[in-house]
Amino acid sequence: MILRHTLLMPALTAMAAFLIVSGAESQIVRDPRRLESGVDIVMVTATVLDAEGHLVPGLSREAFGIWEDGAEQQISVFTNERVPVGLGVLLDVSDSMFGQRIVDARAAVERFLFTLLNPADEFFVTAFNHAPRTLTPWTATPSVVSDALNSLRPSGGTAIYDAVISAMPQISRRNRQRAALLIISDGADTASDANLRDVRGALLRSDAFVYAIAIDSPGGYPINARVNPSALSEITGQSGGRTEVVHDADGLLAATAHIAEELNNQYVLGYSSPKSADGKFHSIRVSMRDTSMRVRARNGYVGTPVSKPR
Repeated sequence: MILRHTLLMPALTAMAAFLIVSGAESQIVRDPRRLESGVDIVMVTATVLDAEGHLVPGLSREAFGIWEDGAEQQISVFTNERVPVGLGVLLDVSDSMFGQRIVDARAAVERFLFTLLNPADEFFVTAFNHAPRTLTPWTATPSVVSDALNSLRPSGGTAIYDAVISAMPQISRRNRQRAALLIISDGADTASDANLRDVRGALLRSDAFVYAIAIDSPGGYPINARVNPSALSEITGQSGGRTEVVHDADGLLAATAHIAEELNNQYVLGYSSPKSADGKFHSIRVSMRDTSMRVRARNGYVGTPVSKPR
């Protein structure tokens, strides 16, 4: 990450959050909270797949390589254990989500958050039509999310880009080490003030993995244009996440299960950044020593100076 609050973990206080032992096979996360101090550590979340596309758990630090701006870095922080996640759900409530679609989406979100993920995780929910509206603060309480979802009444157009940008301050205030966003939408963006370039720029200042579920099912689109998976993939790809296209309720349940499985089997890596917070883009490339495996991770960050506490 590189919001220093999210992308970078300063080294001295990172010692309190991670057990960093020279020569240890893996670093065990002791405290998932993000802390601040002097030397920057860039934190990167990674998903590893085998040649058949199956998740690969339990690898050691030596299985990975990581490069910044083309220069290989020493991995100083590593865990192959599950790290709690702060996850924001961005749910489309435009008028084309009316009826069974919103019912199916509510059920999938509740199952995703409170059955498939972990009690140590925390969540917030934002609904969006022509404008985003935060429904819950950070919470791990099922009734808070259920009450918010049950209050939804679909109407209006679709402002996906505005919803993603509105979620960034929430992500930066999370209390868990990892960050993720899940977008669920059945329409193309028709109402945002922001554009795709704005969204991609905002995500370079966050370490959130972004996932999207594009609902492309039969039926009319009274206001919305048909969902645009390519545009969603432009959002999710640079973060290390991905977009799934579904056609019905069963597909929606399967997609959320796949995403939960990924979140439950990710790796967290960190390295001391050789760059100052210069406001410039720095590329990140994570690779596997075993070339039969594939890895997904964010492809870079923008260094952002941190304000010193007064």
